[in-house]
Amino acid sequence: MPGPQGSGIRQDLSFLVKTRKRRNTYKLVPFIVVALVAVLTADVLLLTRPDASLAPGEAVRATPRQTPLAQKRPLRQQPPAQQPTPQPVVTGQPVAPLSKLHKPNLFVLTSKPFTNEMLQKVAGLSGVRALELADAASVTLDGKRVQTLAVNPSTFRSYTPKVTASSDALWQNVAAGDVAVSFVLGNDGGLTLHSRVSAGGARQLRIGAYATTGFGAVDAVVSKEVGRALGLPRDNALIVSAPKVNSDTLARKIKKALGKGTQVATVNPVLPQPRQKVTERSWPAGSFMTGEQLTVALRAAVSKLGRPYVWGAEGPDTFDCSGLVQWAYGQAGVRMPRVTHQQWVTGPQVPLSQAQPGDLLFWRNDPTNPDYISHVAIYWGNGKMLHAPRTGDVVKIVPVNTRNLAGVVRVSPLAAAKVR
Repeated sequence: MPGPQGSGIRQDLSFLVKTRKRRNTYKLVPFIVVALVAVLTADVLLLTRPDASLAPGEAVRATPRQTPLAQKRPLRQQPPAQQPTPQPVVTGQPVAPLSKLHKPNLFVLTSKPFTNEMLQKVAGLSGVRALELADAASVTLDGKRVQTLAVNPSTFRSYTPKVTASSDALWQNVAAGDVAVSFVLGNDGGLTLHSRVSAGGARQLRIGAYATTGFGAVDAVVSKEVGRALGLPRDNALIVSAPKVNSDTLARKIKKALGKGTQVATVNPVLPQPRQKVTERSWPAGSFMTGEQLTVALRAAVSKLGRPYVWGAEGPDTFDCSGLVQWAYGQAGVRMPRVTHQQWVTGPQVPLSQAQPGDLLFWRNDPTNPDYISHVAIYWGNGKMLHAPRTGDVVKIVPVNTRNLAGVVRVSPLAAAKVR
């Protein structure tokens, strides 16, 4: 970006921050929401390709039903591979029909594989209704480090939302060796549907679907057979369904039962309702960023104008949308969570008409999951925002786009530090 424009932006910074000193009235959301992690809700965007385009030796997959959105994204033929590369082992076995749905509430990670004894300890805790084992690890996918789950498609599907769980084609494709990736990784990260990408070195996987499942920062799902071929650890993750018990209480009990090295994240957390209506008094004095903190955060963000967007990047030279927010606010001593749906609950929501410099703007742009928070930007003032858009673009200041706008959040360092 040309120097004069950047210089003018920095000169306006102090004026913009001064507006934060005025006392505004705004609608508060219950403080309890600060502790929540994104709810597991997902739809599926799944496109087919003609059987004629299958690679030699590749299993024939079931043909999924196309959605209107899918019809707007025509298939682009991929050039044939010049040389065969080692492929993960796949079974091609039929996926079992969908049975009873289970709402996941906790996601447990251990430093060693779950044993029968460990599973029995968790199953014996009051309120636990169902358990599902998975393999979890960070995998290099198309050069990006992606948090990945390897699952049994026949049983794991029961822990996803009904629309996703009901898609026989999706789970049959996963069983046959495809990888399903989140819409954000696919669209913003530049992974084209049905393209083949490198995975774990010389191996390649086909992007079979966009399906945002909402398990924290997990952005890819493969079968257990593919996971084993990629070297994922065995049975180190456990999904717990316990819809009638306090999730925080159960998480503490699980950590105590399984011992050191156990991590527990909430998915669809069950938490007690506040006994009385939450008002502005629920936010103690000093809950929000000071003028000095705002100045530091905004100056840090604007110093990165022109830097390229890279999915999963956290700076200091490349960023994705939430990585830029985390890095800039971190320069001001504010401990922000890493991903967009966690940053969404770092403070109260305010009307767009009352937005002030340093507030965060959020969008729901994911057609595979309309309720999912998929993008974040920093409000700059005067109807402008600063953000890292997507692959192929750079950090920039642009007019605020209100299409699919989910809301505006005023950051509270106290609230942000509690979000996990």
